[in-house]
Amino acid sequence: MELKKEISEARVVALRILNSLDRIEKQLKSAKNWGFVDILGRGFLAGLIKHNKMDDAQRELRQVQRDLQVLQKELKDIDIQFREDISVSGFQKFMDIVFDNIVSDWMTQSRINKSLQEVGRVRTAVNEVLTSLDKIENEL
Repeated sequence: MELKKEISEARVVALRILNSLDRIEKQLKSAKNWGFVDILGRGFLAGLIKHNKMDDAQRELRQVQRDLQVLQKELKDIDIQFREDISVSGFQKFMDIVFDNIVSDWMTQSRINKSLQEVGRVRTAVNEVLTSLDKIENEL
């Protein structure tokens, strides 16, 4: 019965992480879209909106990192290894706003794309954990 409780607790954390990853992905995709507007020379406002979206994703990311630590502890209780981490690349906000040009805008777009890949990688790992939890639970 204790194992079922541990599985349930791990599942709750994993699902919370997936929800957070969805929100991060949404913010990053929006930032990417605003980044294209910024690259096309639509000015200072597009850059500010882009960075606001990136900041929102960064705040959500901090919660995901805390939740990943909680998930690792929960999984340890049921003897499942999980060592995923997520990091969003530094965004060079100062350079992009102050030296607003095509090169810095393009570098920021590249970092957003890399961050989206990281979100996908962690999402896959968390989904694999959920699959493992389901298998263990079904064997009980």
